[in-house]
Amino acid sequence: MSDMHRATRPLAAHEIAEINRTHLIDTPLRPADLLFMFGTREDVGLRADTAARLWREGLFRWSIVSGGVTPGSEQSECTIIKAAMAKAGIPADRILEEHLAMNTGENVIFSLPIIDAALGLQNIRSVICLGNSWTARRYPMTLHRHWPEVEKMLLTVDSFATPRALWHTDTEFRRRVLHEWDKIEPYKARGFITEWPDA
Repeated sequence: MSDMHRATRPLAAHEIAEINRTHLIDTPLRPADLLFMFGTREDVGLRADTAARLWREGLFRWSIVSGGVTPGSEQSECTIIKAAMAKAGIPADRILEEHLAMNTGENVIFSLPIIDAALGLQNIRSVICLGNSWTARRYPMTLHRHWPEVEKMLLTVDSFATPRALWHTDTEFRRRVLHEWDKIEPYKARGFITEWPDA
Protein backbone atom coordinates (compact mmCIF):
# COMPACT_ATOMS: atom_id res chain seq x y z
CA MET A 1 0.00 0.00 0.00
CA SER A 2 1.37 3.40 -0.95
CA ASP A 3 1.79 6.07 1.72
CA MET A 4 -0.67 8.28 -0.18
CA HIS A 5 -3.31 5.56 -0.14
CA ARG A 6 -2.48 4.80 3.48
CA ALA A 7 -2.96 8.44 4.46
CA THR A 8 -6.38 8.60 2.81
CA ARG A 9 -7.80 5.11 3.33
CA PRO A 10 -11.08 5.02 5.23
CA LEU A 11 -10.76 4.34 8.94
CA ALA A 12 -13.56 2.89 11.05
CA ALA A 13 -14.04 4.20 14.56
CA HIS A 14 -13.16 0.78 16.01
CA GLU A 15 -9.77 0.76 14.22
CA ILE A 16 -8.94 4.26 15.47
CA ALA A 17 -9.88 3.16 18.99
CA GLU A 18 -7.76 -0.01 18.72
CA ILE A 19 -4.72 1.96 17.52
CA ASN A 20 -5.13 4.45 20.36
CA ARG A 21 -5.57 1.66 22.92
CA THR A 22 -2.90 -0.80 21.82
CA HIS A 23 -0.34 1.02 19.68
CA LEU A 24 -0.01 4.69 20.61
CA ILE A 25 0.82 3.97 24.22
CA ASP A 26 3.19 5.22 26.84
CA THR A 27 3.71 3.28 30.04
CA PRO A 28 4.21 4.46 33.59
CA LEU A 29 7.88 5.17 34.18
CA ARG A 30 10.03 4.22 37.12
CA PRO A 31 13.81 4.37 37.51
CA ALA A 32 15.46 2.09 34.93
CA ASP A 33 18.96 0.82 34.37
CA LEU A 34 19.06 1.91 30.72
CA LEU A 35 17.46 4.40 28.35
CA PHE A 36 17.32 2.99 24.81
CA MET A 37 17.27 5.89 22.36
CA PHE A 38 16.19 4.72 18.92
CA GLY A 39 17.72 6.63 16.02
CA THR A 40 15.74 9.23 14.11
CA ARG A 41 16.06 12.30 11.94
CA GLU A 42 12.83 13.69 13.39
CA ASP A 43 12.57 15.95 16.43
CA VAL A 44 16.13 15.31 17.63
CA GLY A 45 16.07 18.31 19.94
CA LEU A 46 12.77 17.26 21.49
CA ARG A 47 14.06 13.72 21.95
CA ALA A 48 17.28 14.94 23.59
CA ASP A 49 15.44 17.37 25.86
CA THR A 50 13.07 14.60 26.92
CA ALA A 51 15.99 12.30 27.70
CA ALA A 52 17.64 15.09 29.71
CA ARG A 53 14.47 15.55 31.74
CA LEU A 54 14.42 11.83 32.50
CA TRP A 55 18.09 12.02 33.51
CA ARG A 56 17.44 14.93 35.87
CA GLU A 57 14.54 12.99 37.39
CA GLY A 58 16.82 10.01 38.03
CA LEU A 59 14.94 7.71 35.67
CA PHE A 60 17.98 6.05 34.08
CA ARG A 61 21.65 5.37 34.89
CA TRP A 62 22.94 4.66 31.38
CA SER A 63 21.78 5.26 27.84
CA ILE A 64 22.48 3.82 24.43
CA VAL A 65 21.84 5.70 21.21
CA SER A 66 21.50 3.61 18.07
CA GLY A 67 21.36 4.86 14.49
CA GLY A 68 23.49 4.81 11.37
CA VAL A 69 24.25 7.29 8.61
CA THR A 70 21.13 8.16 6.63
CA PRO A 71 20.96 9.58 3.10
CA GLY A 72 21.89 13.24 2.96
CA SER A 73 23.94 13.19 6.16
CA GLU A 74 27.63 12.68 6.79
CA GLN A 75 27.10 11.87 10.47
CA SER A 76 25.30 8.93 12.01
CA GLU A 77 22.03 9.46 13.79
CA CYS A 78 23.86 8.27 16.90
CA THR A 79 26.49 11.02 16.61
CA ILE A 80 23.86 13.73 16.11
CA ILE A 81 21.55 12.55 18.89
CA LYS A 82 24.34 11.91 21.42
CA ALA A 83 25.70 15.42 20.86
CA ALA A 84 22.23 16.86 21.47
CA MET A 85 21.81 14.76 24.61
CA ALA A 86 25.18 15.87 25.97
CA LYS A 87 24.36 19.50 25.19
CA ALA A 88 21.08 19.04 27.09
CA GLY A 89 22.98 17.94 30.19
CA ILE A 90 23.44 14.16 30.09
CA PRO A 91 27.06 13.18 30.81
CA ALA A 92 28.60 11.93 27.56
CA ASP A 93 30.35 9.08 29.35
CA ARG A 94 26.93 7.71 30.32
CA ILE A 95 25.84 7.41 26.67
CA LEU A 96 26.82 4.25 24.79
CA GLU A 97 27.00 4.47 20.99
CA GLU A 98 25.84 2.27 18.10
CA HIS A 99 26.53 3.76 14.66
CA LEU A 100 25.46 1.19 12.05
CA ALA A 101 21.76 0.41 12.47
CA MET A 102 19.43 1.34 9.62
CA ASN A 103 16.14 0.08 11.04
CA THR A 104 14.51 -0.78 14.36
CA GLY A 105 15.55 -4.43 14.26
CA GLU A 106 19.18 -3.46 13.70
CA ASN A 107 18.90 -0.86 16.48
CA VAL A 108 18.35 -3.72 18.89
CA ILE A 109 20.48 -6.46 17.30
CA PHE A 110 23.55 -4.21 16.92
CA SER A 111 23.16 -2.58 20.34
CA LEU A 112 22.95 -5.68 22.49
CA PRO A 113 26.65 -6.66 22.14
CA ILE A 114 27.65 -3.05 22.91
CA ILE A 115 25.50 -3.00 26.03
CA ASP A 116 26.85 -6.39 27.05
CA ALA A 117 30.48 -5.37 26.59
CA ALA A 118 30.08 -2.11 28.52
CA LEU A 119 27.62 -3.04 31.24
CA GLY A 120 26.80 -6.75 31.06
CA LEU A 121 23.31 -7.64 29.88
CA GLN A 122 22.76 -9.54 33.12
CA ASN A 123 23.15 -6.25 35.02
CA ILE A 124 20.33 -4.53 33.11
CA ARG A 125 16.94 -5.33 34.57
CA SER A 126 14.84 -2.51 33.12
CA VAL A 127 14.87 -0.38 29.99
CA ILE A 128 12.98 2.74 28.94
CA CYS A 129 12.44 2.86 25.18
CA LEU A 130 12.33 6.43 23.84
CA GLY A 131 11.26 7.15 20.28
CA ASN A 132 8.75 8.66 17.89
CA SER A 133 5.08 8.47 18.85
CA TRP A 134 3.96 6.92 15.58
CA THR A 135 6.38 3.99 15.86
CA ALA A 136 5.19 3.55 19.43
CA ARG A 137 4.72 -0.04 20.59
CA ARG A 138 6.95 -1.43 17.83
CA TYR A 139 10.06 -0.27 19.76
CA PRO A 140 9.51 -2.46 22.84
CA MET A 141 8.04 -5.25 20.67
CA THR A 142 11.36 -5.36 18.78
CA LEU A 143 13.35 -5.23 22.01
CA HIS A 144 11.15 -7.97 23.48
CA ARG A 145 11.88 -10.24 20.51
CA HIS A 146 15.63 -10.11 21.15
CA TRP A 147 15.84 -9.39 24.89
CA PRO A 148 12.75 -10.88 26.55
CA GLU A 149 14.21 -10.99 30.05
CA VAL A 150 14.42 -7.25 30.64
CA GLU A 151 11.48 -5.13 31.81
CA LYS A 152 10.45 -2.62 29.16
CA MET A 153 8.84 0.79 29.54
CA LEU A 154 7.87 3.13 26.70
CA LEU A 155 7.90 6.90 26.28
CA THR A 156 7.26 8.50 22.90
CA VAL A 157 7.40 12.08 21.67
CA ASP A 158 6.44 14.11 18.62
CA SER A 159 6.09 17.75 17.64
CA PHE A 160 2.67 17.52 15.99
CA ALA A 161 0.26 20.21 17.15
CA THR A 162 -2.54 17.66 16.80
CA PRO A 163 -3.30 15.82 20.06
CA ARG A 164 -2.10 12.23 19.87
CA ALA A 165 -5.57 10.74 20.21
CA LEU A 166 -6.63 12.77 17.15
CA TRP A 167 -3.74 11.60 14.95
CA HIS A 168 -6.20 10.47 12.30
CA THR A 169 -7.31 14.08 11.67
CA ASP A 170 -3.82 15.24 10.56
CA THR A 171 -2.77 13.95 7.13
CA GLU A 172 0.94 13.51 7.91
CA PHE A 173 0.41 12.15 11.42
CA ARG A 174 -2.15 9.70 10.02
CA ARG A 175 0.25 8.56 7.28
CA ARG A 176 3.03 7.89 9.78
CA VAL A 177 0.85 6.07 12.29
CA LEU A 178 -0.77 3.84 9.67
CA HIS A 179 2.62 3.13 8.06
CA GLU A 180 3.79 1.71 11.40
CA TRP A 181 0.48 0.09 12.40
CA ASP A 182 0.34 -1.82 9.12
CA LYS A 183 3.74 -3.38 9.92
CA ILE A 184 2.69 -4.95 13.23
CA GLU A 185 0.98 -8.15 12.12
CA PRO A 186 3.35 -8.91 9.18
CA TYR A 187 6.37 -8.30 11.40
CA LYS A 188 4.94 -10.58 14.10
CA ALA A 189 4.31 -13.28 11.50
CA ARG A 190 7.89 -13.00 10.23
CA GLY A 191 9.37 -13.15 13.75
CA PHE A 192 10.76 -9.61 13.70
CA ILE A 193 8.77 -8.55 16.77
CA THR A 194 7.02 -10.23 19.69
CA GLU A 195 3.79 -9.31 21.41
CA TRP A 196 4.21 -6.64 24.10
CA PRO A 197 2.82 -5.95 26.62
CA ASP A 198 2.22 -9.64 27.22
CA ALA A 199 -1.38 -10.54 26.51
